[in-house]
Amino acid sequence: MKKLLIGIIVLIALVVMWGVSIYNGMVGLDEGVNTAWANVETQYQRRADLIPNLVNTVKGYAEHEQSTFEAVVNARSKATSITVDPTNLTPEKLQEFQAAQGEVTSALSRLIAVAENYPDLKASEQFMELQAQLEGTENRISVARKNYNDEARTYNTTIRTFPKNIFAGMLGFSQRAYFEATQGAEVAPTVQF
Repeated sequence: MKKLLIGIIVLIALVVMWGVSIYNGMVGLDEGVNTAWANVETQYQRRADLIPNLVNTVKGYAEHEQSTFEAVVNARSKATSITVDPTNLTPEKLQEFQAAQGEVTSALSRLIAVAENYPDLKASEQFMELQAQLEGTENRISVARKNYNDEARTYNTTIRTFPKNIFAGMLGFSQRAYFEATQGAEVAPTVQF
């Protein structure tokens, strides 16, 4: 009888340790997704911080392009006003965030096109540096989004596989949304000179 009791206690202890291990693993993955999201936001903030400098540089050369400048400033303002809680990152909220950032990208494209029409501006060292910074930032954003999707995939796979899905449901772990390509991204842009 004593051996049976010891066996049951050992079995219960093993099950508890196994459950704690699963929980701690899911918490670690959840934090990985949160960190990856913070890195995405950091790169978007970097871009938002560079935009006023680029706008002011181009504005000095192209005073009559006011509507383009306003579009860039408005898109930046809208994009920086949207905040997303990484612990409640639903597909709808991610899509709203992505749409606002897409408006910034579109406005920046128009601003760069305007700038291309001004030979003195294209040769300006300050403009070239800002343009290089924005290009680098866009690449960093792409990498940060990929890293976020990788973390979200690992997390989502873990909480959806048996038997961890049972613990995930009981402990409140839910799936995270992914970044997806923006609508029309499958069509290559047309460059005309």
